[in-house]
Order: sequence, then C-alpha cells, then structure tokens
Amino acid sequence: MDKVQKTSNMTGERIKEYLSNGKRFDGRNLEQFRELIIEPGISKNAEGSARVKLGKTEVLVGVKMNTSEPYPDSPNKGNLMVTTELLPLSSPRFEAGPPKIESIELGRLIDRAIRESKLIELDKLCIKEGEKVWTVFIDIYSINDDGNLLDAAGIGAIAALKNAKIPKYDEKNETVLYEESSGKNIPLSKDIPVSITAHKIGENIIIDSTREEEDISETRVTIGSSNGIVSSMQKGNSKELSIKEMEHILDLVEKVEKEISLKINKSIK
Repeated sequence: MDKVQKTSNMTGERIKEYLSNGKRFDGRNLEQFRELIIEPGISKNAEGSARVKLGKTEVLVGVKMNTSEPYPDSPNKGNLMVTTELLPLSSPRFEAGPPKIESIELGRLIDRAIRESKLIELDKLCIKEGEKVWTVFIDIYSINDDGNLLDAAGIGAIAALKNAKIPKYDEKNETVLYEESSGKNIPLSKDIPVSITAHKIGENIIIDSTREEEDISETRVTIGSSNGIVSSMQKGNSKELSIKEMEHILDLVEKVEKEISLKINKSIK
C-alpha cells in the first residue's frame, strides 16, 4: 500500500475547505449517505447473499452454513465466523496474499457488531448440545473501494443473513444436504444492528466518507446500534474526540441507522 499514491496535500486542503463550508466534492452535505443499492440473493450456491453498492463502493457478501463442534464455553450455541477479502481488483492499494491488517480489522468490526447485538439467536442453532451445532460463515469481498467499505460490508452482511435459508440436515446420516433447503431462516432478532462510521476532518464530522476523505481523516469511529441502542464501538486513528463531538456522532448514528434499517428491510421480500 505504501507504493500507491494517496490523496495529495492540495486535494486534501480543498476537501477541508469545502467541508468548512458544509459541502463535499460530490455535492452531499456532511451528514448524507451516498445512493445505497442492496441486491439480495445474488448467489445460487450460498445460503444467503447480497451485493451492496454505496456510491461507487461495492461489496459482495455470502453466507454459508456447516455443522461443527460448539465452542467449549458455549456448548449449546451455534458458531459465527466473519472473514474479509480485500481484492486487488477493487483497489490498487490491496495486494493478493495473506490478509492484511485492514482486512482483519474489517472482519472483526462486522463480527463484533453482529455478535454483541445478539442479532443471530445462536442458541437456536444447536443440533446436539456439546456435540454438534450450526456454524454461520459470513464472507465479505470488496469489488470496488471508493471509501466506507466498513459500512457497505456491514449492510451487506445483514442483508445476506436476512435472506439466508438453513440447509437440510440429515440426522440419520449426520450430513448436510446442501442441495435441499430446510425452508427455515437463520433465527434473527427483530432489531437490526447497523454499523455507521464517522470521520473527523479538521473541525468537521462526516459520515459515509469517500476514499479521498478517508485519506485525510484524523479520527474514525464505527458504531453498531439498533433502535438507538449501541452494541459495539471502535475508534481508529490517533486524534482525540471531545464529549460534544461524540454526542454529535451518536445523534448522527441514531438518525442514519433508522434510514439504513428501513432500506435493508425493504430489499428483502
């Protein structure tokens, strides 16, 4: 990534100047998301899937299920695993090979938002306590990175989970019949956790940042919440935030979260 030129100082100064006047290069205001398109059920081979386009940013998310042993500390609960691949085709900043820190962090943030919000009712994914449970695998792939992969991936993960069907399980032979569906949805709570990422640039707070805006961001905060209740939070970069700024971010998240949740629900028929 060091070999790839980031946003120039001149462009960065122009962005800050625009923001100080309440504007952005693409015409949005500081608290506005780009156009959001959610396409569920794009894969015939996954139990659930979704394509999310957030402006020019695009991700694909797939949900697969398999049986496995439960974790020792939760013998009667299913398992969850979230992995992310930041593909080189989505940005010259990404390289093929073992996962880099950006990929690992993105997966962990999505995992935390889902897990801490109790979105998946893992106790209902137990087949035989202490021996066999369903494991939910969420795989995230970047197709184009024009900023805010975090929120796009989070939206895609929720949409994919909501349209996923549990495959049929043959109890007699203890095998999963992937070619057949049980007709059952993955058990989810009614409250949808939405991750919203805010960036501080100069004295301004923005959401749904573009790649150029992310390059000059001084501080990033990603908050997972549902119905105004915060379930997860992670701060990135070193710049501090005042109490007033955090209160402003929380207000923004509560407002935007409702809009995103509505769009996700409308996309799943």
